Amino acid sequence: MKKINEIFYSLQGEGYHTGTPAVFVRFSGCNLTCDFCDMQHQEGVLMTDDQIVSEVKKHPASVVILTGGEPSLFVDEALVDQLHQAGLYLCMETNGTRPVPAAVDWITCSPKPGASLGIQRMDEVKVVYTGQDISVYEGLPASHFFLQPCSGLNTVETVEYILSHPKWRLSLQTHKLIDIP
Repeated sequence: MKKINEIFYSLQGEGYHTGTPAVFVRFSGCNLTCDFCDMQHQEGVLMTDDQIVSEVKKHPASVVILTGGEPSLFVDEALVDQLHQAGLYLCMETNGTRPVPAAVDWITCSPKPGASLGIQRMDEVKVVYTGQDISVYEGLPASHFFLQPCSGLNTVETVEYILSHPKWRLSLQTHKLIDIP
């Protein structure tokens, strides 16, 4: 059984896959406590892998975003296999502190200040910028690097940082800008 906060269909609003229709599987629970987190970790229902796949298949998208909380606390090879058998492409958004099943198709690592990384593979790095030292993330083994303003409150500062460090690209929470889930 896995604790699910919600499963919903929308557009990916952040990072490399921005604008892609996707089914979001949001897990409840995290191994970190971030000041800017907007997740209610105590909320959620327990679901089996079969129930999760069944709920995901109610939607027309072939892309699934496994998010949270911290999905690596819950996602295992069995769930990944079932979702793949259903013909789905799996993206996981993780804080990178724990291993991720090898068969996940796309890994977005959103490292948090002070957290030790326990992940070996990542396709993109997406950092919520609060003015911290970003250079510590530049050597991570990813192909794409995104900097995201913290709740849109420091957009100018984030843009200025990117302009002086062109390895990074801007990621806005477009779902919040256009008022979709």
